[in-house]
Amino acid sequence: MSRVGKHKIDIPAGISVAIDGNTLNIKKGELEQAYEVPQCIVVNVSNDSISFAPTNGEKSTRALWGTSQRNVGNIIRGLSDGFKVELEMVGVGYRAAVTEKKLVMQLGFSHDVEYNIPDDISIACPKPTVMVISGYSKKRVGDVAALLKKYRKPEPYKGRGIMKSGEFVYRKDGKRR
Repeated sequence: MSRVGKHKIDIPAGISVAIDGNTLNIKKGELEQAYEVPQCIVVNVSNDSISFAPTNGEKSTRALWGTSQRNVGNIIRGLSDGFKVELEMVGVGYRAAVTEKKLVMQLGFSHDVEYNIPDDISIACPKPTVMVISGYSKKRVGDVAALLKKYRKPEPYKGRGIMKSGEFVYRKDGKRR
């Protein structure tokens, strides 16, 4: 059984945490995120750490205990360091470029694929075949990466498509005579 919820979350300098009922408000500069803590979890905020405790020993309460701890930890880590995902494009003629607030990708279609970049996400293309997605919300960064991967999923025969850096693509043999 995991005991993730027992670990305290250290609050780095520059980040302020306020609790209002069951809502944790985490703020750094003008960036602010709120997290609604379930009723069955008690939150203790000191000046340098946050700790969580379950109100009873039920299995669902213990699950929410660890989940709440990880979610708040990810919010704090995102506001202090940020999250990033690197996507690689493999294929002849596959490339991407950022123009203003649009990502323009050439993926072998008869037209270019344009994606409007959300305000809380930044996308950079250090190489024509590499996209780096970064932001302060782990969920938003992952959602954008999944949406961009959906335009050209990695295919198993030649390994072409959009994939995360270091992702393993299961390769199949082609037709045999």
